[in-house]
Amino acid sequence: MADNNVQLGNPAVVGLAGFGLTTLLLQFHNLGFCGLGPVIAMGFAFGGLAQLIAGFMEQKMGNNFGFAAFTSYGAFWIGLCIIWMLNHFGIYTSTGSDVGVFLVAWTLLTLIFWVASWFIHGAMATTFTTLVIGFLLLDAGHFGIPILNTVAAYVLIVCALCAWYMMAAIIINGVAGKTLLKVGKPWINLNKAPEPATEAVGDLRFASESAS
Repeated sequence: MADNNVQLGNPAVVGLAGFGLTTLLLQFHNLGFCGLGPVIAMGFAFGGLAQLIAGFMEQKMGNNFGFAAFTSYGAFWIGLCIIWMLNHFGIYTSTGSDVGVFLVAWTLLTLIFWVASWFIHGAMATTFTTLVIGFLLLDAGHFGIPILNTVAAYVLIVCALCAWYMMAAIIINGVAGKTLLKVGKPWINLNKAPEPATEAVGDLRFASESAS
């Protein structure tokens, strides 16, 4: 008989790591620090495939937010890399405004995750706030104000580091057996009765009640 008490690893650590690393690499490229090759490689492997796997594992954990967010942004990275590859080979090439429309659609989807993040904890809300700002700047940058692409790069570096902070909180707090890295309280809490200060395995709501 299977042991139902086996504690599973938290798939969010992989999803957040992949999201943060590929976002960081792309901004390094946008700022001229590296070519597109490393971004495409990690976009397919880490930001894409690994994030998709993390999302599917979140579904098994019953976490709708993690399921939707990780699979969505995993698909985003695979789709973006396909656009770059198609442009490289001259197949169904996309103009700057075409990519702008692509980014606007993703901005609208990100707004849904942003609102949901208000109810999780401060670190999550901050991550999605910087992501929304970054997308809005990229939207404007692809429709006639190119300098905003550079501004977006710096904002999205902050976003990537916020994602890594959440990843670090899950890993370090888990191995330490206590909350060393706090993630803050929800920006909006509709629950009148305080919940117990526990860290949920496999859920992005880790350590939220124990944070100051």
